Amino acid sequence: MSRFGNLEFGDMPQQDAHVHSGVRDEAFYLGEANNHFESGRFEQALRAFAKALEQNPKSAAAWTGQVRMLIELGEFKEAKLWAEKALALFPREGELLAAKAVALARSGDGKGALAYSDASMEVEAGTPYIWLARGDVLLSRKEKRAEYCFEKALFLARDHWLWPWLASRVHMFYQQTAQALKFAQQALALDAARAIVWQQLGRCEAALGIGAKAQQSFERARELDRNCPDLDRLTSDLNAVPFFRRVFGRFLPRGT
Repeated sequence: MSRFGNLEFGDMPQQDAHVHSGVRDEAFYLGEANNHFESGRFEQALRAFAKALEQNPKSAAAWTGQVRMLIELGEFKEAKLWAEKALALFPREGELLAAKAVALARSGDGKGALAYSDASMEVEAGTPYIWLARGDVLLSRKEKRAEYCFEKALFLARDHWLWPWLASRVHMFYQQTAQALKFAQQALALDAARAIVWQQLGRCEAALGIGAKAQQSFERARELDRNCPDLDRLTSDLNAVPFFRRVFGRFLPRGT
């Protein structure tokens, strides 16, 4: 059975206390999902959001969380499908509209993405995710206004490491690697104890040909979380690059 077989018909709230309370209710699973999400374990977060929906099928936060995790997993067609099902229940849920906009943008439907992003902002324009999603949509359309949207998202986030990390991931998707590195560095400055932030920093450094720094970042991520997602693959890919390119890659011509 695919990962979608168990999905039922948010920005994700902080519910960490419920994760440790032993009460396995909606709040418990939302907290569990949030913890998985913030460690880059999107598959596990997806399952936890599904469990939250088993407790409360009308949980807008769980619906939104599922769509966002599908996007992080690269399952844009499925994200669009589940967003449509959720919007049948919550037609004016701002972050759900924004999540569908991102799914459409990453599927190549720029016109539809902009329409849903506009709709999300008409409903709710005061959360970091609304603006992060707006930036995602505008990046897909190669519009310069995207930069302002990411700045607005980070302003609303009030120095929470999560949002520059997510902004870095968005820029990496659109191959805006230098900007992705800048946002990863911002996330690191806000919380250097997050393995997933070091992993993202290493991804950016590797993509820019700064192999030696990428290796150090991956090693730091492993020290903080030996099971940090994708770290084995990323390290293996980096080690497959010839030694001199890893160390001096940024000084070598692309064709060498």
